[in-house]
Amino acid sequence: MAWWKAWIEQEGVTVKSSSHFNPDPDAETLYKAMKGIGTNEQAIIDVLTKRSNTQRQQIAKSFKAQFGKDLTETLKSELSGKFERLIVALMYPPYRYEAKELHDAMKGLGTKEGVIIEILASRTKNQLREIMKAYEEDYGSSLEEDIQADTSGYLERILVCLLQGSRDDVSSFVDPGLALQDAQDLYAAGEKIRGTDEMKFITILCTRSATHLLRVFEEYEKIANKSIEDSIKSETHGSLEEAMLTVVKCTQNLHSYFAERLYYAMKGAGTRDGTLIRNIISRSEIDLNLIKCHFKKMYGKTLSSMIMEDTSGDYKNALLSLVGSDP
Repeated sequence: MAWWKAWIEQEGVTVKSSSHFNPDPDAETLYKAMKGIGTNEQAIIDVLTKRSNTQRQQIAKSFKAQFGKDLTETLKSELSGKFERLIVALMYPPYRYEAKELHDAMKGLGTKEGVIIEILASRTKNQLREIMKAYEEDYGSSLEEDIQADTSGYLERILVCLLQGSRDDVSSFVDPGLALQDAQDLYAAGEKIRGTDEMKFITILCTRSATHLLRVFEEYEKIANKSIEDSIKSETHGSLEEAMLTVVKCTQNLHSYFAERLYYAMKGAGTRDGTLIRNIISRSEIDLNLIKCHFKKMYGKTLSSMIMEDTSGDYKNALLSLVGSDP
């Protein structure tokens, strides 16, 4: 399943709207869970991970109306650590959450290029437009300008190109002649010469539709006798390599890409909690069920079994509740 078809699949959703929803009792449950000494974390998990984002926004409104307090701020003061990070993330409307993740990736010393690459390469044009709007509203600056200020060279160029969302043409028409020409141009820009014409790679990867690119990758393999991924690995390195490979992976199969992101967030020593939280939350109302199926096929174990091995306590319980039952 390629990325541009992934937005319409209801069966992909792990967190659905609760039927017979009423925000007032939910807000009251949360208030009681945090009132007085100690916190009833399980009650918070039961409410917030079993409601859609739209419903969570209504609960927050009801909470403020009934108790005169901001729900997110109250959660922050009562919870801590990774569990707090996960629950607070659930309270952001989707585009504002992704804008926040991008902002956090650039603020302070050092830039988390991986976060920026992941979000920009895997979202549709409309989603990117909404993220840019939310970013400007919340942080008073342009996402594009902040990316330009924070990155440089070819990485800056590929990120700015991705932000334009030009790959988003969903038409299934592919001009075989142009696909072949693009494949030849990529070969001439990389394998055929000493050194690499990075801009040619960036332009083709960022401006062609996904259906067209799939054909280009096929033609490329015939000409070069190696896959486009292998060529990118041998011709580039560092964050630029990661960005180009991410575009290729998202074009070929978006669900496999996210399965891989989740797997490597937990594989080996330590857990990349930011990646784990962001990908589970941002895909839970889109296609997490489909990602779970790919995860199992690719790694021979379920996503939830890996979460159980790798996390603990309320944080683990909340993640498992979001992920839902095994495929």
